[in-house]
Amino acid sequence: MHTMRRVGQIYVASSAVIVGDVTFGEDCNLWPHCVIRADVAPIRLGARVNVQDGALLHCNYAVPLEIADDVAVAHHAVVHGRQVGRRTLIGTAAVVLDDSVIGEDCLIAAGALVTPGSVVPDGSVVMGVPGRVVRPIRDDEREYIRYVVAGCLELARRHVAGEFQPLPAEPWSAS
Repeated sequence: MHTMRRVGQIYVASSAVIVGDVTFGEDCNLWPHCVIRADVAPIRLGARVNVQDGALLHCNYAVPLEIADDVAVAHHAVVHGRQVGRRTLIGTAAVVLDDSVIGEDCLIAAGALVTPGSVVPDGSVVMGVPGRVVRPIRDDEREYIRYVVAGCLELARRHVAGEFQPLPAEPWSAS
């Protein structure tokens, strides 16, 4: 069952896994099957961070992970770095590896691989495997990131309000 529930000032899917020393800013939303493992170092999420379906947040031993306000971590992304700056989107299935620092207002494209120890400057778009800065972020991309963060927050509120009811546990009938 993939219901949403309100826990303090955050929204958590019932299938989300949260372990260890995790701190959440107001209005974070954590979607089905995401995993936040702060068992080897603390993980801090700012306000309005959304961690989408199947995403994984983890870090190295004794190296905290900090994700700033208004960040979207898309479906099946892995963030195993040190820092993600404000108003940044980590795209679907992107991977951010050990000790990486992502600046503010960045777009890490779907499927990109940010290699260990990388430092991505503010306002950058990263694409490829291995990931490289390909250009500055555009205004329409900044607007898209705001749209994603606001949209996930609104969708979480709708789930909590009961608009989307889970299917019953018994098997479906074809009739």
